[in-house]
Amino acid sequence: MADSSMVPLTGLAWASNQTSCPTNYKMITATADGCSANFAKGFGSKSGCYLCYSSVIGDNFQGEVIEDIRILSEKSPLLPGYFFIAEYLDAKASVSKKKRMCAKTQPVTSVDTAVFSIQLTLKNKQPLQSYTFLGELNGIGVWCRKGKIARAKPVPKQRNLSLEMRGLSLQDDGASRTTEVASEKYSGMSKRRAPLERKNSVYDAAAIYGISAMDGIPFALHPKYDSRNNSTGIQLSSFPTFTVKSLENIENEYDYSFAVERTAAARLPPSLC
Repeated sequence: MADSSMVPLTGLAWASNQTSCPTNYKMITATADGCSANFAKGFGSKSGCYLCYSSVIGDNFQGEVIEDIRILSEKSPLLPGYFFIAEYLDAKASVSKKKRMCAKTQPVTSVDTAVFSIQLTLKNKQPLQSYTFLGELNGIGVWCRKGKIARAKPVPKQRNLSLEMRGLSLQDDGASRTTEVASEKYSGMSKRRAPLERKNSVYDAAAIYGISAMDGIPFALHPKYDSRNNSTGIQLSSFPTFTVKSLENIENEYDYSFAVERTAAARLPPSLC
């Protein structure tokens, strides 16, 4: 029984025994129902004929895999792209010529499906789940299972980014780099606006808006109103007194009844109102 469900098969061959089995091939010595898998078994036969297989080795395999297996009668022509499997038999052993096994291989990069497993049966005539029946050779049933080839997802090459570009990354590990870049790039500006941040809450980074439109602009009084450099004699106390009005005072002072507008609207025809 051959069960290489994880990797596709790469080759098939006939061998008389373990000694003649090709390198990196495994020989199927028993069927799925526990019988001998000797295809040369018969009256007076002392030689052996066993089916052998090889599988993909390694994750970076770039060779050919078996795409399909067929059993042809002696009158059936060999299909294009197919070949009879190799024979590593003793001089006294031979493969039946009435039916012969052939296979088709393709580069693993050019096919999506391949043969992953082979099963042999002798007594059991029931269909094997997930397997396709290919036919019989010397009374032994041959089954194969196909599957899709798993391909590794391409990993994008890591680009060499500058420190500033890495700081703009949305990845989790870029959070710390973003803080470092921002602190280095804007350290000078932070020093210039430090006095403003202490005097006015508008420039507080913890405020609801963070940074305002006035961020970084220095504040200074006009020389005319600077008492330290004031040569005109104007004192801050000479500014007029400002009166704070309540909502009631504003409504009383600016009350307007719209009497003229109501009178004019009453004289208009109903269609124009």
